[in-house]
Amino acid sequence: MKIELAGRTALVTGSTQGIGAAIALGLGRAGATVGVNGRTAGSVEQALATLREQAPGAGFVAVAADVTTDDGTRTALEVLPEVDILVNNLGIFGARPALEITDDEWRRYFETNVLTGVRLTRAYLPGMKQRGWGRVQYIASDSAVTIPAEMIHYGMSKTALLAVSRGFAKEAAGTGVTVNSVIAGPTHTGGVEDFVYDLVGRNLPWDEAQREFMRRHRPNSLLQRLIEPEEIANLVVYLSSTFASATTGGAVRVDGGYVDAILP
Repeated sequence: MKIELAGRTALVTGSTQGIGAAIALGLGRAGATVGVNGRTAGSVEQALATLREQAPGAGFVAVAADVTTDDGTRTALEVLPEVDILVNNLGIFGARPALEITDDEWRRYFETNVLTGVRLTRAYLPGMKQRGWGRVQYIASDSAVTIPAEMIHYGMSKTALLAVSRGFAKEAAGTGVTVNSVIAGPTHTGGVEDFVYDLVGRNLPWDEAQREFMRRHRPNSLLQRLIEPEEIANLVVYLSSTFASATTGGAVRVDGGYVDAILP
């Protein structure tokens, strides 16, 4: 299967590193012009240098904007007034005892992980519908359906994305635009390495720390290892293509077999 996205424009939020950077790279390699987004010009330029080295000739565009704010969203829309593919990847996570999560922290997780994607979808979806083609994706998590005791505020935000994506899919019904959420399992990124070490201690080599984390905190995983960002990106690129034209309103899993449930 050869996925061809030439002539398509994409925006991937939070794409200077980790899963977002892998998605931007995958879309760029498939021929799309990809907006690479981060909060600062420095982080975006550094990411662009790496991406252009990995995919010579691909079209990457700098979108330096804090899209968690109205001003930052306006900046992003000035750089990319229209997109064919919107990947709402930006998100924050962290461990916190349930009874110690403050109101401000609850709000911060909802506003960053949920409302940012809602705002961008509201901006870009009408144009997609008018043109009769588009792809909107929300990067959710296994934490959406198996709420982790150590970060229920994060789980809450990812559960909300399942509702948001299903609702916007209904808004786009019959227009040629698909809207889906991607349920990603525990993924190997720099931030997750810190998270793993915080939970299991820093006295173990990485491979042992990873296995210990999965044993203690993600024992349901059938993969029994962290997922690589490229594995998430592969599904996102597919869902961005014409091959996925009949997949909409779904919560599509790339979770390593972690979620032991039937999803709606």
